[in-house]
Amino acid sequence: MPEKNVERLATDLGAAVAQLMRHLRAASPQGELTPTQRAVLSRIHTGGPATIAALARAELVRPQSMRLTVGALEERGILDRSPHPTDGRQVVFSLTEEGRRVIGAVRQAKHNWLAEALADRLTAEERQTLETAAGLIRRLMPE
Repeated sequence: MPEKNVERLATDLGAAVAQLMRHLRAASPQGELTPTQRAVLSRIHTGGPATIAALARAELVRPQSMRLTVGALEERGILDRSPHPTDGRQVVFSLTEEGRRVIGAVRQAKHNWLAEALADRLTAEERQTLETAAGLIRRLMPE
């Protein structure tokens, strides 16, 4: 593929992914969580219990900012703290039952919006093309 086409594809794909992400965020229950809180819950849900420092590094924020985010989630009963298993100076945060319910509701709302959009706006052939493209997009991700 000539360089100009690769550049155009990168621009178009980046814009499409960004727009899709905005729509998925908008489909989430409004007022339930801030984008940063959703990111923290998602990270803990997929990666397991985490420290403030690890969450701050992963989300590219200062530990002080992450403390505020995690504190708000803990106050709402969404996260729970426990001693770090190997470092007594630290604590780790994990999802509570309420946290699992909240993250489940957010993910279900996103899934429902996307499934409805796929069914309503694309033909069967277009959905097949998108299925192939999804596999290609996964290949772009670092291992």
